[in-house]
Amino acid sequence: MNGNDIKELGFPDGKMIGVALRAAKDGIRLGYDEEDIKMALQRLIEEPEKGLLNDSREHIYGELADMLIESQRYQKEYDKLMVNAGPKDFKIWGEEGIESSAIVQMKESMSLPIVATGALMPDAHLGYGLPIGGVLATRNAIIPNAVGVDIACRMKMTATNISVDDFLNDKELRERIKTAIMEETAFGTGACFSHEDQRDDDVMSDSLWHHNDILREGKSKAREQLGSSGGGNHFVEFGVLKSANSDTEYVAILSHSGSRGIGHSVASHYHKVAVSLLPDSIQDNPVYKNLAWLYLDSDEGQEYWDAMNLMGRYASANHTAIHNKIAENLGLDIWTIAENHHNFAWKENHNGEDLIVHRKGATPAYTHNKGIIPGTMADSCFVVIGKGNPESLRSASHGAGRTMSRTEAKNKFNWEEWKKILKEKKIDLLGAGLDEMPGAYKNIHDVMDAQKDLVEILGEFMPSIVRMAGASKRPGKKNVGIEETLCTTE
Repeated sequence: MNGNDIKELGFPDGKMIGVALRAAKDGIRLGYDEEDIKMALQRLIEEPEKGLLNDSREHIYGELADMLIESQRYQKEYDKLMVNAGPKDFKIWGEEGIESSAIVQMKESMSLPIVATGALMPDAHLGYGLPIGGVLATRNAIIPNAVGVDIACRMKMTATNISVDDFLNDKELRERIKTAIMEETAFGTGACFSHEDQRDDDVMSDSLWHHNDILREGKSKAREQLGSSGGGNHFVEFGVLKSANSDTEYVAILSHSGSRGIGHSVASHYHKVAVSLLPDSIQDNPVYKNLAWLYLDSDEGQEYWDAMNLMGRYASANHTAIHNKIAENLGLDIWTIAENHHNFAWKENHNGEDLIVHRKGATPAYTHNKGIIPGTMADSCFVVIGKGNPESLRSASHGAGRTMSRTEAKNKFNWEEWKKILKEKKIDLLGAGLDEMPGAYKNIHDVMDAQKDLVEILGEFMPSIVRMAGASKRPGKKNVGIEETLCTTE
């Protein structure tokens, strides 16, 4: 027997074909003839819960029966859910500044049968499955791609005991700060610390690291990457934070980073699991495939939920390590101003209904909840407090939002132009790519104006020393960034 024989019996493509073929070969080794095995498999696919009841071959086909039962459960659940499929209304903030493709993508996301409600934030742009800036509330379901591949991407701001005057005018101090940032942070895809310089945190002792192969195999790399940042729009900055309600000013540290390589592995794995469990009738539907879900009360759904929350704790520890190591290097006192996830899902009650709220590139804006909404390396970042607006599912934007792709930005901008702009703004840049130039983003002030009913501004931070990932130097690739060596715009 081969895979085509198994398919002809009605088994769906994917992992189940291999399991069924393995079971058939086990049967042949035990002396059953091929026709007898085909009949057993046929009975099993028709009635997996009782097709082999009291059959002496049950031990051969047990795993296959369990898979068929789970697959058919998903099909039945899907059939029930389809009454909820189709267009649903959602509110958009800052619609005039959002590309039409992102709005279309949000409309498609809202058509899923598991979706109860949603909203689109003013920084929205096209994403994978769900737009960046999309907020999606589901019933008893978690969508890995509506959380995102950088699970628990996070912002953190701490105030320091450096005086604003010294920070802006003491060149020796600024050089010490730049050196500390370069010594205590690591940036880029795969960035990590050597064994003797690894950071540690209680999160690395969490028992969940041993709950499945993805976490168990990724733990060692996660330990190496603790305290590091990825590529793209991740950063560590020093700047001045001004209170919106007083003359108070602080020199603050601001960081943007997530759950690094392990978060990406968790996201990719469980998205594939979710796709494999989709009913056959929608396996080829691109919207359903990109936003495949796991029922929260299933083993797979609970596994992902636990892993996602572990990634949240890991991302938080990541930021703690960044801020503490820089402060330790400089001998500073620091205290937390605000911190928050985006790219995460929460259990919340809205309009009397318990829902799973996915915020992909969106900031929680519960009543009296503080958050951080950054602009670009050359623009303001805002510390905010939520207004708890129910129409946005108590959410706000997570930043300014891109206006063009990374490829477009690399082709459009040049370093000579942006070095002049950064110098005028007195910003020292310690590594970045052209795809992160401020011109590739929306105006953060326009974005904030569009969401005045979602958040109140508590303070405005202006970056002054910025580190991001340097450009790739892979063979054949154009160098489109400042190298990760100490350099300034002075």
